[in-house]
Amino acid sequence: MAFWNTVTGQLRSVIEWKSPASDMLFQRWTDNGDEIKNASKLIVGPGQGAIFVYEGKPQAVITEPGMTDLKTKNIPFWTTITKFMQAFKSEHKVGIYFFRTAEILNQGWGTPGPVKYLDPQYKFPVGLRGYGNFSCRITDASSFFVNVMGQRDELTADELRTVIVARLIQPLTDFLAEAKLGYNEIDANRNEIADGVKEKVAPIFSTLGFELKDFRIENTDFDDDTKRRVGRIADMQAEAQAAQAVGVDFARLQQLAALRDAAQNEGGVAGMGVGLGAGVGLGQAMAGMMGGMNAPQPAADDPVARLAKLKQMLDGNLISQEEFDTKKQQILSQM
Repeated sequence: MAFWNTVTGQLRSVIEWKSPASDMLFQRWTDNGDEIKNASKLIVGPGQGAIFVYEGKPQAVITEPGMTDLKTKNIPFWTTITKFMQAFKSEHKVGIYFFRTAEILNQGWGTPGPVKYLDPQYKFPVGLRGYGNFSCRITDASSFFVNVMGQRDELTADELRTVIVARLIQPLTDFLAEAKLGYNEIDANRNEIADGVKEKVAPIFSTLGFELKDFRIENTDFDDDTKRRVGRIADMQAEAQAAQAVGVDFARLQQLAALRDAAQNEGGVAGMGVGLGAGVGLGQAMAGMMGGMNAPQPAADDPVARLAKLKQMLDGNLISQEEFDTKKQQILSQM
């Protein structure tokens, strides 16, 4: 039976890649061994290609659909019989690898961890995660076979995705560093980032034998440390703007906040004393501040009225924007 299987294997006359799995990109044909009869027919279907490897060396790459005659030194029966001392095995080994020439669409990708770069606005390192999808196509089967396939008999889309993601991190980091996009600018520039990363990685993938046809960033997110630090800065900026709006120095506002926190401390008898003293100090400070804010001011010296009047003059085109800004700063400096 084993002898007959070997003989029928050499009698194979038609070789084709039937119904490959949807995620299969590259696969070695292995039906009934790898001893192919001379003048066998190789059929390549639409969206497929084939590499013909004979005696360990790639001999041809076929990318057009159709039928091809294979020429080997295997003569049916005679080769098998004369190889009795080699356990009916011929040294004339043929390897046929089928691959997909059609574009591989909508393959998801994501950074395995945060991409670190220096934020140009906040001047500290931030961590960015990215998610999206890509489309690609095998353009140089020989390079792909040598540089990506290696000794494997098959390659799936998931395995190719791993190859791509591993080579995305450095170009993405380089582009973010060069583009100088801040924390608040990433989402608005996702298309620009995607195009920039694609341009940087295109030469890398070209040497591997395939081309990125499309590369998209669907979503971005920063790590928790970055969001916490940026949130703290945003809170302080909001407090500073609120203090300026009511005419209070930001440093003074921070002192009042410290007094308030001390007044709310209930740590035993000593804490009660501190809280009472802080409460009195807070009350006096707030009273002084509110008293100054509520004290009547002559209408002519009221900075709010002066600013409102100044804005009316700007809206009426009586003064320029530059004159408005200069006068505004003068009024604010007198508060």
